[in-house]
Amino acid sequence: MSLAAIERKIIALEGEMLAAVTREDYETAARLRDEIAALRGSGAVRKPPPGEMGLGTQVPVVEPPKGWKRPKKPDLMTNVKSRKR
Repeated sequence: MSLAAIERKIIALEGEMLAAVTREDYETAARLRDEIAALRGSGAVRKPPPGEMGLGTQVPVVEPPKGWKRPKKPDLMTNVKSRKR
């Protein structure tokens, strides 16, 4: 699809989305919003490709910064509230 054709499609979809909102058909408006975002290529609405969904995903685990230490867990058997009088 050419860039001009994509822009025309986006303008048409925006018109349909506004019409859906005035009819209070919010499910259709949300679907059109997602379609517009996909045409624009924005990262706001992203559908994961097949194989990246569910258990066993290929998404890397975020590692903590170097030198970061996990904070100590509080002892739930003690009253740690400080009393200011």
